[in-house]
Amino acid sequence: MKHKKQIAVILSGCGVYDGAEIHEAVLTLLAIAKQGAEYSIFAPDVEQHHVINHLKGEPTEEKRNVLTEAARIARGNIKPLSEYKASEFNALMLPGGFGAAKNLSTVAFDGPNCLVESETERAVKETHAANKPIGALCIAPAVIAKILSEVTVTIGQDEGTAQAIEAMGGNHMTTYHGEVVVDEANKIATTPCYMLDANILQIAEGADNVVKAVLEMA
Repeated sequence: MKHKKQIAVILSGCGVYDGAEIHEAVLTLLAIAKQGAEYSIFAPDVEQHHVINHLKGEPTEEKRNVLTEAARIARGNIKPLSEYKASEFNALMLPGGFGAAKNLSTVAFDGPNCLVESETERAVKETHAANKPIGALCIAPAVIAKILSEVTVTIGQDEGTAQAIEAMGGNHMTTYHGEVVVDEANKIATTPCYMLDANILQIAEGADNVVKAVLEMA
């Protein structure tokens, strides 16, 4: 019996403004399952940068934990990112949402001078060193560019973010809905999703296409 490919997914919380973008996260999980692979979910066990009231779009006084919040999307079936071992998986996926730019890194605040959360950096470097593919959606490709520097990625068409990626040593390609940029040499596949003005069907298409590209390289 053929073993299913195992994909690790890193979430950055729960909710577009302060965590993982829920549509991107769920549709990535769906795409992985639809395409015959299995997923395991991880998140760093760290405090969120801040908590946003998603109805008002304003920060609150609360404190929340990235792993605890991401467990909402994972239905509780999640592990701290410190337990991730690249040797146990065929590929790594990072959905977007501001959590990638606020919790997995500080790119939302510091642009090209951002810091990356230590376990996120380790997971990406370990996967890359093992010559295994990495997929990233929305703003998450900027985090990959910060960690690995000389990689080709897309975040769609946002000039400021594209310039930040170039300043990090990366190469940005402009894309539209559902398009995937594949950096064959580095085994990295990226797609813009909600970095463009998108609807849920377009997000599903992007998730399907980027998962397909990752599985083809796995």
